[in-house]
Amino acid sequence: MKNLICIVLFLLPLSLQAQQANVDSLVNALGNNNVSKEEKLELYHKICTTYLYYNLEKASEYVQKGLDLAEREKDKVMLSKFNAIYGRLYGTKSSYDTAFVYYEKALDLAVQAKEKKLEAVAYADIGILYARQNNFTSALEYFMKALAIYENIGDKQARVKVMSNISSLYRGMENDERVIYYLEKAKKIAEEINYDEGKMQVYFELGAIYHKLAENEPEKVEFALQYELKANKLSHQLNHKVYQTATAQALAAIYLDYLNDYDKALEHANESLQLAEETGDPKMIIGALSTISNIYLLQKRYRECEGAALEAWRIDSTEIHTGTDLLKNIILSNIALDNKDRASVFFKIYNNYVKTQINQNNREIMADMEAKYEAEKKEIRIMALEKERSLYIGLGIVIIIALILGLWLLFYRHRSVVQKQKIAEQEIKQLKQEKELIAARSALDAEKVEREVIARDLHDGVGAMLSVVKNNMDIMKSYLIVENVETDCFYRALDVLDKSIVELRRVAHHIMPATLIDKGLVIALDDFCRSIPEVEFHFTESDYRFNPEKELILYRCAYELVNNTLRHAGASHIDVHLNMNEKTVYLSVVDNGCGFDPQTVSMGMGINNMRTRLLAFGGRIDIYSDQGKGTEVNIELDV
Repeated sequence: MKNLICIVLFLLPLSLQAQQANVDSLVNALGNNNVSKEEKLELYHKICTTYLYYNLEKASEYVQKGLDLAEREKDKVMLSKFNAIYGRLYGTKSSYDTAFVYYEKALDLAVQAKEKKLEAVAYADIGILYARQNNFTSALEYFMKALAIYENIGDKQARVKVMSNISSLYRGMENDERVIYYLEKAKKIAEEINYDEGKMQVYFELGAIYHKLAENEPEKVEFALQYELKANKLSHQLNHKVYQTATAQALAAIYLDYLNDYDKALEHANESLQLAEETGDPKMIIGALSTISNIYLLQKRYRECEGAALEAWRIDSTEIHTGTDLLKNIILSNIALDNKDRASVFFKIYNNYVKTQINQNNREIMADMEAKYEAEKKEIRIMALEKERSLYIGLGIVIIIALILGLWLLFYRHRSVVQKQKIAEQEIKQLKQEKELIAARSALDAEKVEREVIARDLHDGVGAMLSVVKNNMDIMKSYLIVENVETDCFYRALDVLDKSIVELRRVAHHIMPATLIDKGLVIALDDFCRSIPEVEFHFTESDYRFNPEKELILYRCAYELVNNTLRHAGASHIDVHLNMNEKTVYLSVVDNGCGFDPQTVSMGMGINNMRTRLLAFGGRIDIYSDQGKGTEVNIELDV
């Protein structure tokens, strides 16, 4: 099992961007009598934002001064910013309930001030708090809200931060594919705009995921090392204490886990500990101490190993994920140092930890092992009084081996249980998805058959009957003698009959277009769009066919979206875009209509039906709109 300390860092999209200005000059500027109150507020914000990286006490001092002035001035924008900084201060100290209170204030003030960027920052802040408490579902919801706003206002730097944060969520959920997907997108944007802080975070996260993958793919070690070195270099250039701490800890883990360079590992781990103590982040301190303890254990420096583990244990003994590793190091160190009483005490504590994670059978095995250990310890004491020193040492070695084997057995059984649970959950999820897919396909098949029947009946039945009537009336007009008034009525009836036949054929065509079946989605959509003056169809890729069911779904989606726009949006122009490759097809419908707020307007049955069908086939639909700015709907579906 690798010794990587799982550091999941979540940073804010833009408001924590490192300030390059000299903080002392900013403080001096506050004393200038010519500085206006608005300028003072901005100076307070820049100062506390800068201090937030490396001096939390100073940051707290200046944020309170700024908050007091903003309250006197009733400046909602600055009140939102200062409340957000207070939230970050308490979040850094793991006081999450207090942090939530300040973040909610920041969000309310941003909404009142109609500041979209500040609103997005508040969403990201709240998402970070949820993420740090491992509530990944709520965190993802808030990150997505922030990302939608940043995409609408074109803020690329903020998008880099949010996408990197989302990748951290997926890393916590062990979804490596989505982690790399979001990181590569963020990396491309950050390098394109040469955004150093964004690159620092992305490189750190890429190093972390490649560190994990290297356990099964050794060639990934070099990628992990190079990315972490890049991130570490940028953290020093930006004087970013948090990332200096995190990258040093990550480098220590790489040298320890894969390169067996204990000296390098210890050098970086000590650097990480020093920086973590400067910033006062307890989680970082525990992580650094845990890494140092692991290094000392492998170097057989058992007293230092126990000391580092105990120091981390005293900071927070409630953290289960690191607590068990710390206890193992304490137990093994004391056994190696022949402190069996002390080892026994911590073995009991370790036992209480693992009881929360294993089933009843494992707990019984653990209890038996503890009883056996206690019996063997007493036996060793008796034999030590009766036999020579050499025999005592031999029995001590046997106990050490037995304990190590027992710990290994517990770990193996625990991992086996966890793996079985994961497999069972995956099977349940797969069965549920298959059930939904079958239901959706059955509904689509039934709908397709019904549409074909209706279209055929309209075209071949009602259409044919109307055509017969028209032919008879054409025959009648050649010999029928009627008055002038009746002649007008007769010809008007013929005209209405012609229009009815055309409309009937149009309806039958759109219920189940023959071109969709015969020639494919591109031709069918082109015909449909040509029939409506306001609609323009764009298709730039090569034309080829794919799954007929998916072609029908996309055609119905386009049909429904265009009709919705014509009925409700008052649009004068609609663009329908279709792009596809061998793996994915993308459909977009963009209009210049009145738009709406997706957060307040509930979606109709048509949109919900589209979403259900697309999800059943592994597709997705995203809607972006704002009052007076039109609407854009994007659909993505694997072919």
